[in-house]
Amino acid sequence: MTVDAFQLYGTRLVETPPVRLRAGKLGADLANGNLRTIRYDGIELLRAVSYLVRDRDWGTYSPEIVDLRIEQSDDRFAVAYRARCEGPDDTRLVIDVRITGSADRLDFEAEAITETGFETNRCGFCILHPIVGVAGSPATVEHVDGRIVATRFPDLIEPWQPFKDMRAITHEVMPDVQAECRMEGDTFEMEDQRNWSDASYKTYVRPLALPWPYEIAANRPVRQKTSLVIRDISDSTRHPPGVSGGAIKLELGARTGTMPDIGVIITPEEADATLLAKSVLSEIAPQELLFHFDPGAGHGIDALRRFAAIATVHGGRSTLEIALPCKSSPASETSEIARQMQLAEFKPDAIMISPLVDRQSTPPGSTWPDCPPLDEVYAAVRAAFPGIRIGGGMLSYFTELNRKRVPDGQLDFVSHCTNPIVHAADDLSVMQTLEALPFITRSVRAIYGDKPYRIGPSTIPMRQNPYGSRTMDNPVGARIPMANRDPRHNGRFAEAFALGYAIRVLDADLECLTLSALSGPFGLIAGPAEPTEQGGRRPLFNTVRTLSRLAGASWQECVFSSPSEVLSFVARDAGGARLHVVNLTGEERKVDCGACRPADAGKELLLAPFATAALPLAD
Repeated sequence: MTVDAFQLYGTRLVETPPVRLRAGKLGADLANGNLRTIRYDGIELLRAVSYLVRDRDWGTYSPEIVDLRIEQSDDRFAVAYRARCEGPDDTRLVIDVRITGSADRLDFEAEAITETGFETNRCGFCILHPIVGVAGSPATVEHVDGRIVATRFPDLIEPWQPFKDMRAITHEVMPDVQAECRMEGDTFEMEDQRNWSDASYKTYVRPLALPWPYEIAANRPVRQKTSLVIRDISDSTRHPPGVSGGAIKLELGARTGTMPDIGVIITPEEADATLLAKSVLSEIAPQELLFHFDPGAGHGIDALRRFAAIATVHGGRSTLEIALPCKSSPASETSEIARQMQLAEFKPDAIMISPLVDRQSTPPGSTWPDCPPLDEVYAAVRAAFPGIRIGGGMLSYFTELNRKRVPDGQLDFVSHCTNPIVHAADDLSVMQTLEALPFITRSVRAIYGDKPYRIGPSTIPMRQNPYGSRTMDNPVGARIPMANRDPRHNGRFAEAFALGYAIRVLDADLECLTLSALSGPFGLIAGPAEPTEQGGRRPLFNTVRTLSRLAGASWQECVFSSPSEVLSFVARDAGGARLHVVNLTGEERKVDCGACRPADAGKELLLAPFATAALPLAD
């Protein structure tokens, strides 16, 4: 089946397929000059080894690659190229790269040099270990001073770096096979990238406690090397789990629960467009409207009046999400917002409050910004809004909630967001972030117990950048990290991603899940200049409407033979039981769902790229 790239990805810019490199049992994919999915005997050892250059806002440069040479034989491969980065004020950086691989070793060497001087937040290697099958497992870390420490990869998500001053890390990837990753040329440390919903542990160069941005001096080469050494004492060839007989198998699991309510976020900037699309809002019928209010951005009584009008049309519950400026006392600021709400006749059912300064991240080694004690903030909200449910947490991501754990004694619920393009924006990395979501929700539950828990808004485009001064503009619809617009939001990719997201957080027992706005760059309906398949409705509309209709229904887990490719669950309500299935890949997938007892005679389901399906089940 051939599907137009625009329908899938919202753009006709197609990713260049990787070059498959192989040396005996060792394999890797070469993409944009870096290595992905490094595997041995079919098992993923490392998710990536990349040489990255970041700007002062932690944006990632996309260097021009020239003089690319690739040599391959049965037991060896070699890659060489030069990469060029163009910085502000006519600054330039050139990186010479050499990659070699044999049956039991991989070396990635790079030398960076600039004739002009070059400002960067980070320049060097990032090594990604996968999380599935690795989290909580033993590891050995060699430090730069020669000490060797036996430890484990974190299970619950570490807010700070689990390992510092690293020279090498070794872990067992399968029985009788160990992989040692050795880093030379600087001091490395590891962060738990699951904080940002990346499906990896990241070992990176230059400790974050050092100042950034920093300057690479002119005409002074910066040399680094990463080596992967494999020690295999086994005498057999393994076959990775996954697809069996050409079809992915689904079976019913034991875990059950209740589907969460679905929210839609509305900003003052999109309030008028939302009112114009009130019939679409009624069709979706979300249980919750999440209204964003930021006095520091000029939001005031006019915005609250628009919110009141939308809430009246909606007729359901609403929450006001407040970014509190904290320029004066929390009591005076919350009282003023309450006064404006009374004048606007806006009466939300809940308040989600967070100091504005907490939207920005405080990295390791940095000084925490001035902020009133959160207990004082929450007490002020309680006094200003008596009888209303109060929520706290972060308007940004789980990262910030994990690093600044809010006191929840006065809170009725906790909340945070996620974003899948903080560090990488290629299709594979974005979809892989779904693997990290169960670790995030389990970590939240470990901190806050059974406190009511909400997630969102969580969208592919980034609404606010906690790690720099801005989100990245994306006028050509490319795949770039931290972009405020992402083309895949317009395609079936987003439809599949959102359903996969909802499935991955089912175990969290969420009170509410928000995955979109109604209009705008995060919305379910497109602007007049954005062609779509359904008369202005983005494919994501289908997933959000389906999830909204399932709110309150009971769910039962499904167990998958290849959960990185297909996810599924069973929902039961007054209309019966249905099997909901989603293909997370850009290729057709055959699914054997006979064990779930679909009502029709067919046991196998052929799913188009990024397709979703709902099958009635037999009684």
